[in-house]
Amino acid sequence: MKKRTETKSPAQVRCAIYTRKSTEEGLEQEFNSLDAQRESAEAYIASQKGEGWVALPARYDDGGFTGGNMERPAVKRLMADIEAGRVDCVVVYKVDRLSRSLIDFARMMEVFERKKVSFVSVTQQFNTTQSMGRLTLNILLSFAQFEREIISERTRDKIAAARRKGKWSGGRSVIGYDVDPVTKKLVVNRDEAALVREIFGLYRAKRSLLDIARELNGRGLRTKAVRTTKGAVYGGREWDKPAVLKVLTNILYRGRVRYKAETFAGEHEAIVDDALWVKVNEMLRNNGRDGGMVARNKFGALLKGLIHCGPCGLTMGHTTSIKSGSRVYRYYVCYKAQKQGWDSCLCRSLPAEQIEGFVVEQIKRIGKDPELLSLTLAKCREQMAAQRLAAEGELAGLERELARLHADLGRTAGDAARDAHAAARLADLHERVRGAEERAAALRRTIADADAGQITKADVDAALDEFDGVWSSLSPKEQARLMRMLVQRVDYDATKGSISITFHPLGLRSIGQRGAEEEAA
Repeated sequence: MKKRTETKSPAQVRCAIYTRKSTEEGLEQEFNSLDAQRESAEAYIASQKGEGWVALPARYDDGGFTGGNMERPAVKRLMADIEAGRVDCVVVYKVDRLSRSLIDFARMMEVFERKKVSFVSVTQQFNTTQSMGRLTLNILLSFAQFEREIISERTRDKIAAARRKGKWSGGRSVIGYDVDPVTKKLVVNRDEAALVREIFGLYRAKRSLLDIARELNGRGLRTKAVRTTKGAVYGGREWDKPAVLKVLTNILYRGRVRYKAETFAGEHEAIVDDALWVKVNEMLRNNGRDGGMVARNKFGALLKGLIHCGPCGLTMGHTTSIKSGSRVYRYYVCYKAQKQGWDSCLCRSLPAEQIEGFVVEQIKRIGKDPELLSLTLAKCREQMAAQRLAAEGELAGLERELARLHADLGRTAGDAARDAHAAARLADLHERVRGAEERAAALRRTIADADAGQITKADVDAALDEFDGVWSSLSPKEQARLMRMLVQRVDYDATKGSISITFHPLGLRSIGQRGAEEEAA
């Protein structure tokens, strides 16, 4: 009697199908792009049935998410299931559906290899267990990332070309103009345009931003309120000096558009006569205004940017007046009093030389009083720990914001080639991403500096000794620079008669270490 030969069935290969679409366009249809990708993947898995391949019922679909980052709900669930050992193979329609970032893809491949999970692209045949397959995969990913970056560059070039032709390329409408919902061009709002012309006339007559703000508020007028497509409302607040200045310096009212440092004749109608716009802006420059930019510290003000008004919490600006013919008197004035009037702040102003001399004497006194020195050291350590904790919290929030911005980039990129408004939004998103990434890098440096080592008593001793020894030999501007290295902020409260000095822990340490090195030399 012959023995019956039993055929051993292949081991089951559990296949997870991942699908992704960058935009939400078309996802409401009964059969959309995600369904088409899944259908192709299921057909491929069915062709491998003899090898034991089976499609898992769980759906990993990311509709409306960019492949430029990992902030996608379905891809997170997929990676969690891989870590839990529920997946043997990941199947996608194309490689760039899983990721368009080489860094993210490399990290995923590390997880795949560690968990013995294979990876298959239905339309791009390769085997990730072989070196040639991995090379092919990296080449494909390089082109996917290159394509995403090229789209961004084209969008920026398109906006530059539009501005050079005088086209308004999007953003929030300003007072005096509305945005045509069909053409997306600026059209004059006659009532608001009359107010804009009146503001220019008022400045020519009064030469006071604050007086104009007071007059507008006294008439119950508010800045332009704009509602976004998502329902958020911007503006609609009281007028102040910056709001008036923003109107007076806006090149749009002259019938022109700005691109970087250049201006071009715009398609929209001008609201203000060209000669009046030029005259008002010349008056602003002559009055010491430069469109909101901070003036140089030409008087060597020691506490410029450091001193704050206690009741308001705002910075106190440095200002001067000339009396008795030629003598210059310096003051620190609360910005609230400057913007909203003298009666809006209890602290108002104080003589600069008086408060500067007091702060300098207090710093010198700390170095000579052991008890004050010990208290200062304890406060600096506590402050450094609080700064590190705050930096970590802000960094976590920034990383979430960056993930959201990258997702918005992916959703907007598809529309940018067809819609100028979407192209402008894409450029704005790129700027916001750049700013957030720069801030995140600064926060990481702050955390790294805090981790590099705690400030010691020797650091504080050396820093204050050096301050006391060299202060009188420095020029006013050199004194201002040293003060910024040493002091983080000064809080002045006239209602309590108090002055509080907060030191820069890292500044104390760097000055102290430098002093110790010079002494050793």
